Amino acid sequence: MQKINGITLIVISIILSLGLVLSAYMAVEGVKSIKSESNALSVTGSAKKVIQSDVIVWEGSFSVDAADMTSGYAILKENAETVKKYFEAKGIKPEEITFSSVNTFTRNRILDNGVYTNIVDSYNLSQTVNINSTRVLEVAEIGRNSTELIEDGVNFTSNNPQYFYSKLADLKIEMIGLATEDSKARAEAMVTVTGNKIGMLQSARVGVFQITPLYSNEVDDYGINDTGSYEKEITSVVTCEFEVK
Repeated sequence: MQKINGITLIVISIILSLGLVLSAYMAVEGVKSIKSESNALSVTGSAKKVIQSDVIVWEGSFSVDAADMTSGYAILKENAETVKKYFEAKGIKPEEITFSSVNTFTRNRILDNGVYTNIVDSYNLSQTVNINSTRVLEVAEIGRNSTELIEDGVNFTSNNPQYFYSKLADLKIEMIGLATEDSKARAEAMVTVTGNKIGMLQSARVGVFQITPLYSNEVDDYGINDTGSYEKEITSVVTCEFEVK
């Protein structure tokens, strides 16, 4: 009976020893796994650049009031010719000028008690003129002074111009690269003090672009594309995850 108990104790000891070895192995592998999974650094980088618009889109409008449609259209046609000659005299090329179709609005007579009638009092006819040019500052100045047409008998209104940058698609690619470089530089600065090094780029996420007026601090989750300013600032943000060695 004692012999059996001794053998049993030996078997139990072996099992316990194997269990301890297996537990230690699993613990070490677990630590390695945790270290491997967390052996990465996520850093957000950004890049800014000031750009000057190279395309301008300006629009103005003019209108006439007339008792009948025929005479109103004739006057509007004369006004359109006056507008065209005005801009061509200022140096605007004919191919840069576009006129819209004529918009017509009917004004019906209103009785003293406020009731609308089917009797036509007058017609309002209007048209817009659009200038699309790469001579940005020149056209902007001409647009600002275009209300001079009022002196020529044209009921003219000038709208604010819109400014665009034609190479924006290529610039965005460049900005992503610059923001990624900034992210890497930030990551290297962070790990240098610990004696580590930055390894391969494991993942990257590009944020929305913010194109804002110069010196603006405006930010939007969906991005901003300012068209009201000649000079703009484009901001790119990239979040990168690097391997840490």
